[in-house]
Amino acid sequence: MENIATVSHDDHITGYAPKLLVHQQGLLHRAFSIVVFNDKGEMLMQRRATTKYHSGGLWTNTCCSHLVKGKDMETYMHERLQHEMGFDCNLKFAFTFHYTAKFDNGLTENEIDHIYIGIWNGTPLPNPAEADDYRWATPESIKSEMKLHPEMFTVWFREILERMKI
Repeated sequence: MENIATVSHDDHITGYAPKLLVHQQGLLHRAFSIVVFNDKGEMLMQRRATTKYHSGGLWTNTCCSHLVKGKDMETYMHERLQHEMGFDCNLKFAFTFHYTAKFDNGLTENEIDHIYIGIWNGTPLPNPAEADDYRWATPESIKSEMKLHPEMFTVWFREILERMKI
């Protein structure tokens, strides 16, 4: 597993550590989440691969990852979008937030998540190692579904939708 950026509470990089160790110890780290919309105002979601180390099989935003050692955020976000969903698009910074979530397998997310928005129209080609499925849906329908079945969505995606001005 790669080394990801650990950060201070004001989001300054303090070092790098193996991704699994960061999640085992609940260390504060930097993440990014990409939310892509089409011209109809629908959001592209992916269902995380069931083989993921946590939150496998849950619906989430278009793409998400952690800043890895030796990469800058701008470049790496585009690499990850291409790697996970098979396309790239322009991205615009939206907001940042911090959350903590403990999972049943003993891992903890303690992230400062940087949210980026993109517009793209097309058919994604998800990497099966990253995503089992995808779908386009309106934010309203996703929020309604989340109210009925929050357990079907990742913790950070629920947080993102709650904070987005849509």
